[in-house]
Amino acid sequence: MKNKVIFLDRDGTINKDFGYVHEINKLEFLPNALTALKSLQQNGYKLIIITNQSGIGRKYFTVDDYNKFNSYMLNKMKQDGVIIDKVYYCPHTDSDNCDCRKPKTKLFEQAINEYNVDLYNSYAIGDNDRDLAICDITPINGIILGKKSKKYIQKKDLYEASNYILKNK
Repeated sequence: MKNKVIFLDRDGTINKDFGYVHEINKLEFLPNALTALKSLQQNGYKLIIITNQSGIGRKYFTVDDYNKFNSYMLNKMKQDGVIIDKVYYCPHTDSDNCDCRKPKTKLFEQAINEYNVDLYNSYAIGDNDRDLAICDITPINGIILGKKSKKYIQKKDLYEASNYILKNK
């Protein structure tokens, strides 16, 4: 059986993006983000984060710093009843020209294969067009947060996006 998946950007979608987010004491979830994720999860969606973390490649923080932040964030989410199925991250900068940095789609493709994704009933949600690149080459639906777009469904935040998804499933 294929899985319905919500592909999520992290910074600016789930948590506040103040630039190169990696400090535990600065983690701030966006309003109603965890409520939205819990609702999607309770309605049968797997939750997968795909995030660019070029701060590692720029040497602003280490992979260990990233892992500590990620573990802390996932534990905080779990305390609120939100289970993230997997987090994929790219540590590279644009100049590295890797295949895993969004808008390239290697991490999405890896997740699609690992989780046997139902492309027609899955969504990618992010605050930037690059977060939705997979929507340009698959039937995955794209929702952009807080920006106008002619290509993607526009919603104010993750909570509004989750309401839209659940109304239209």
